[in-house]
Amino acid sequence: MGIRYLVILAAGLFLAGNAFAESGEVLAKNNNCLTCHAIDKKALGPSFKDVAAKYKDDKGAQAALEKKVRSGGSGVWGKMPMPATAMSVSDGDIKGIVHWVLSLK
Repeated sequence: MGIRYLVILAAGLFLAGNAFAESGEVLAKNNNCLTCHAIDKKALGPSFKDVAAKYKDDKGAQAALEKKVRSGGSGVWGKMPMPATAMSVSDGDIKGIVHWVLSLK
């Protein structure tokens, strides 16, 4: 009986992990990130793939980009400022979006 529960738990974790990876794009769409960013080409802001490439070897990228999304900023990708989203996007959504962006290749 115990092994059955372990198998079900393992399957659930596997599916949840896949859903989390896929949900970053949905979160980005639902939170209007794609108004200024595109996945694979420059728009008003850098493409998400360019962001992923720039921060690919940066172990602190997740936390730094979460902060940037919350607080806004400018100067890293040009003069166009990124507005703060702390009032409109939840911390959980920001974490999921940044995780997804950093996973892009």
